[in-house]
Amino acid sequence: MSESKKNPLSLIKLLNQREANFSLRSLKTDHPKIDFSSNDYLGFSSQGYLFEEINKLEGSVKTGSTGSRLISGNSILFNEVENDIATFHQAESALIYNSGYDANLGLLSSVPQKGDLILSDELIHASLIDGIKLSYATHYKFKHNDVSSLSELITRHKESFQEIYVVVESVYSMDGDCAPLIEIVKICKQFNVHLIVDEAHAIGVFGEKGKGLCQELNIHDDCFARVYTYGKAMGCHGASIVGSEELKQYLINFSRSFIYTTAMPEHSLLAIKAAYQLLITTDEIDKLRTNISYFNSQLNNSPYFIKSESAIHCKLISGNQQVQEIEDKLKHLDVFVKAIKSPTVKESQERLRICLHSFNSKNEIDTLLNSV
Repeated sequence: MSESKKNPLSLIKLLNQREANFSLRSLKTDHPKIDFSSNDYLGFSSQGYLFEEINKLEGSVKTGSTGSRLISGNSILFNEVENDIATFHQAESALIYNSGYDANLGLLSSVPQKGDLILSDELIHASLIDGIKLSYATHYKFKHNDVSSLSELITRHKESFQEIYVVVESVYSMDGDCAPLIEIVKICKQFNVHLIVDEAHAIGVFGEKGKGLCQELNIHDDCFARVYTYGKAMGCHGASIVGSEELKQYLINFSRSFIYTTAMPEHSLLAIKAAYQLLITTDEIDKLRTNISYFNSQLNNSPYFIKSESAIHCKLISGNQQVQEIEDKLKHLDVFVKAIKSPTVKESQERLRICLHSFNSKNEIDTLLNSV
């Protein structure tokens, strides 16, 4: 019997559909050398800075964590790193998760209750969407970065729900634009609703020493919860949710993606600790900001690029086949840029997603822009 005969026909049909519309995903290893694709914005991973910093820290010979944190996986090191994170981000407490996906899933699925309302920007990350779907709360989307849309939804529903949660990203992972956090905070204060901000693509890029956009704008105390993930500019893995001590204790007791998973191993904790130490001392943040400014100065207000002050930039190229052809053309020039195709983004919103780094040279940026 062939492999296809062993599988449900629906699986084969869906894979064939993906292949037909040029959206079939695959895992590759032959990446071009000039990196405009990875989330390693500061080069902590690829340039070896994090490796060197980790080696300065003392660790034990323990390789695994032996269990969940509520059983045998907790340690003094966990407590130390979480205290350091809370101090760095000016919060009462922090709780580490194994990934940003786990953190968003655990937060949104457990905190909002039946009888509550979640209002989320229409372009939030899939991990936030999945967490919201697992919640017992009612949920609606508001138009991307549209403060009027958010205000209208709150006004319409504020009398019908016990608590309201607003969920946004400070920097959006596909468009690279920033949320209007000052205006959103003003609305949240006006209606006494709770703000949750995912800072995944802001940490290491915005704020003093890369603390993120919430602290740069001095609205960190106005957030109910902030999520920081470490697989982007920090160059390692894992995530943390920062907020009140009561929130931390609640998550320890009710967040399933925290409770029912093996704890992060010591080496990953040391990597997070080392990455925060690097943020305090590195000059890579300034180099990244210089490259962002240079990139924007060369665009000449092109209407095909989404306006962005972050490390993420996008050129809109409608059609899966068309945008894939541009990725392939760049690959021949040894330039690594990914085509983002539907259904990851909406049809007609396909794009080249360009990630700038501190280690990209002006010549590399020129080569990229001259090619696209």
